[in-house]
Amino acid sequence: MAELENPNVMPNLITFLSSLFQKVAESNDVNRRFKAQKVSVFHGLSRPTISIQNYLDRIYKYANCSPCCFIVAYVYLDRFAQRQPSLPINSFNVHRLLITSVMVAAKFMDDIYYNNAYYAKVGGISTTEMNFLEVDFLFGLGFQLNVTPNTFNTYYSYLKRDHVAAMSSKYGGILFKPWKITKPPFMFQ
Repeated sequence: MAELENPNVMPNLITFLSSLFQKVAESNDVNRRFKAQKVSVFHGLSRPTISIQNYLDRIYKYANCSPCCFIVAYVYLDRFAQRQPSLPINSFNVHRLLITSVMVAAKFMDDIYYNNAYYAKVGGISTTEMNFLEVDFLFGLGFQLNVTPNTFNTYYSYLKRDHVAAMSSKYGGILFKPWKITKPPFMFQ
């Protein structure tokens, strides 16, 4: 989408993606106390000290992938969550899932991308761990990497609607007419 090439759009997109993943992780952190969750290669021993916002900013700054990779990574994470309901996104795995999903999206979408060692460095993990995460993520997706234009537009439209609603709320509805937000296209557990 040409709209994503606008340099003013990406910071907002990163902010709203990080807000979305923060809410999902916090919600699932609370639910962890009430139901057992499987531990996977994506889980860290402790919560990373870097915020989701700062982590996504870092990935955006250093990964040099096309802007659409972040929307495709969002689609991949939703697919992963749907196919792996016993592995909900939480504070212990969200960072590793993010770097892995962006890396896989860049490899699938972009003509030029970095190797796993580079993405590992960006993500603050070892190359060996990055390799394991990639394989586990691909199997978790069932190798379903294609994202149709319709699916891409659905996820991107949801983020835009969420942005407009948030801005309307922030400015008391003066600048933006809020849209009714329907059920989001994702089913994060």
